[in-house]
Amino acid sequence: MKHMILVAAMLVGLIGGSLASAQRGAPAPEAAAKRTLAERIAHTDPAKARPSNAVHDGAGVMQIQSLLETVDTDTNLWFLHRGTIPPKTGIGHHFHNQCEEMFIILDGEAQFTIDGHTSVLKGPAGAPARMGHSHAVYNPGNTPVQWMNINVAARKGKYDAFNLGDSRAAAALDPIPVFMTMRLDASLLRPVEAMDGGTGTIRYRRVLDENVFLGNWGFVDHLVLPPGASMGPSANPEIGGFYYVLSGEGKITVNGETAAIKQDDAVPLNFNDRRSIENTGAAPLALMSIGVVKDLSRKIDVVGANRYGGPGRGAPPARGAQ
Repeated sequence: MKHMILVAAMLVGLIGGSLASAQRGAPAPEAAAKRTLAERIAHTDPAKARPSNAVHDGAGVMQIQSLLETVDTDTNLWFLHRGTIPPKTGIGHHFHNQCEEMFIILDGEAQFTIDGHTSVLKGPAGAPARMGHSHAVYNPGNTPVQWMNINVAARKGKYDAFNLGDSRAAAALDPIPVFMTMRLDASLLRPVEAMDGGTGTIRYRRVLDENVFLGNWGFVDHLVLPPGASMGPSANPEIGGFYYVLSGEGKITVNGETAAIKQDDAVPLNFNDRRSIENTGAAPLALMSIGVVKDLSRKIDVVGANRYGGPGRGAPPARGAQ
């Protein structure tokens, strides 16, 4: 009997960790490396979202699409999931001890839980869950909420979860969050002229810096490029991750290869990928940039060297998503 319980527990972990592969058909690492840039860019498509019942013992049925998986970059990014949280549905309370996650809602509002404390956040907002801490999210409203989940592992390809059997559907609410939050608030962006040698004035903010996460997750940036503006080419051998297009359209060049990007696309980046971005549309191009460092011991130095400012270095102070 003990053996059967152990096997069942292992299967739960494997199912949770490999949800990405089941949803998008993950290519082998060798195949991923041979794909063109256009093929590597992931597109959010509700038709590809897969029903996922009682996620981490949560309420209802989530609709989840995997956009990026561990094979899509050479970083410790484990996955980027995208989907909706239907009304009266959510992801149950659970721990991660070998990886870090952040649930983000792009619209509406939802109840976020960190370490047993629950507060309402209004999108676009999120709450980082560091290694060794617990989290959950629940939509108590009557309309679906657009949602994403980012997971970065302590060791590449290593996933873990410990469910608490609590949907948080009837959780008591704290009026002010007693945990770290982030909000993608355009009013907090600062102007940057000719970023990385590009054209025009980009608005930028480091939303979460190197001090937030315990592992290789280095930062979360928010950028808005007006029509015609661009970010010049840049590369860092110690930082990879991905860009997510929040709104607008444009084109991105990675290592000399160019492809179109639009709202809800995700562009994976390896260490030392040389990239530039241009807004080719008629509306602002808004992006979220996720940075993952190669060497945890150098994270403070590598990410802290951001010359465009961040919390404590001339940018607006970190502000919660209240």
